[in-house]
Amino acid sequence: MAEAVSPRVPVLVTGGAGYIGSHAVLALKDAGWPVAVIDNLTTGFRFALPEGVPLYEGDIEDAALLARIFAEQSTRAIMHFAGSIVVPESVENPLKYYHNNTAKTRALIAAAVAAGVPHFIFSSTAATYGEPDESPVREDTPQRPINPYGMSKLMTEYMLADTARAHPFNYGALRYFNVAGADPQARTGQSTAGATHLIKVAVEAALGKRSHVGVFGTDFDTADGTGVRDYIHVADLAAAHVLALEALMADPATSLTLNCGYGRGFSVLEVLDAVDRVTNRKIERRFEGRRAGDAAALVSDNRRIMATLPWQPRFADLDTIVQHALAWERRLGEIRGEG
Repeated sequence: MAEAVSPRVPVLVTGGAGYIGSHAVLALKDAGWPVAVIDNLTTGFRFALPEGVPLYEGDIEDAALLARIFAEQSTRAIMHFAGSIVVPESVENPLKYYHNNTAKTRALIAAAVAAGVPHFIFSSTAATYGEPDESPVREDTPQRPINPYGMSKLMTEYMLADTARAHPFNYGALRYFNVAGADPQARTGQSTAGATHLIKVAVEAALGKRSHVGVFGTDFDTADGTGVRDYIHVADLAAAHVLALEALMADPATSLTLNCGYGRGFSVLEVLDAVDRVTNRKIERRFEGRRAGDAAALVSDNRRIMATLPWQPRFADLDTIVQHALAWERRLGEIRGEG
């Protein structure tokens, strides 16, 4: 497929001071797109944003604020990352997830339609598949979420599809598998305290910021009994967002639903072995029971994204992902003045 030529329209990134959002901001800015960010900074950080990117501190359900941003920035596209992402918390507090991920996104979509913003890239998730009957997982695999997090994202996919049928509006729903790593230049990375991402937790342990890594479940139907996931480098994921937006602009009558992964899985123990290898030290592992809502294995069939977008992953190597996460963790310690 020939690479699309984009006019580089102004883009609003929601949750742009957060982990994945800040990488999308960098990818857009590096490629010459005008970018603005809305973030309530509950899990985002001002330091994650490059110089010169306008930050509107506020909430995506604030219709008046959104209308002002769209007018001031001449917004023509939205990349939507704002939301809550911790699976066990969604089981314990489902209404928080239906509010933050579904109701607030409904408000954002409504504001976009009212302002005539025609293109919308949505941060969806492989959790919408639940416990799939097949692996790798295709985009047409039945979606049967097993936790409120996955369901809250699936409900948004339905809203987007219905909105696209009713209005001059198209969307890309990008279903992420396990996002990991950090900007290769260490400009941003996963910065949330108490994060639950395995590679983040493991590099924190390797640097002495945690005493151990919990391994939740050793009796899954996998080769070594631990959960298997498809880990995608966050910079490759951000690049996919920019290409997806170009595709939406090139064909406004078409929307996209794409898995974002590398098409191969690693178990929890294999990931911890990689961190041991990269850091040349042994992380303490503590084996615990399964967490509510965790699937045994989630690996993408990524043939559709490879065929649809001119996407060429640059960092599809587990050790590289770990190295970049480790470099960011050290940089984060400097930013925060940690010893």
